[in-house]
Amino acid sequence: MKNLHEILKKEKYKKIKFKLTKTQHLLIKAKINGVKGNFILDTGASNSCIGFDSVELFQLNAIDSKTKASGAGATGMHTQTALNNHLQLGSWKSSDFDLVIFDLSHVNEALQQYKAKPVHGIIGADVLMKGKAIVDYYNHYLYLLQ
Repeated sequence: MKNLHEILKKEKYKKIKFKLTKTQHLLIKAKINGVKGNFILDTGASNSCIGFDSVELFQLNAIDSKTKASGAGATGMHTQTALNNHLQLGSWKSSDFDLVIFDLSHVNEALQQYKAKPVHGIIGADVLMKGKAIVDYYNHYLYLLQ
């Protein structure tokens, strides 16, 4: 009998490893515009996001947005948008990728209370939908279709 990995590889899915943090968040490495960063993989986040403090690091062209962000414990937060970026998770790539930019300090403060590493952003459902994602929680792999 074939295992999940063999079946998905045959279907051209890319396998990306993630880690479980002390806070039970899924931590995944990604490259944005060729720059590596640490991200929370969040199936409940509608959009992928970057913190304001990482705009220069990832060479984002930030423009103001009328959209207000909300998340766990915060609502009505000011946002910006960065259009047409390159995103890479493992060997899975997406060009022409849009990101929401907002204040991630509340997320990183919560992580630091548990002595977990801060993150640059969140990989959300926009990526998961685009890549027809399958999350293997038991083996800590994200599968995305190229």
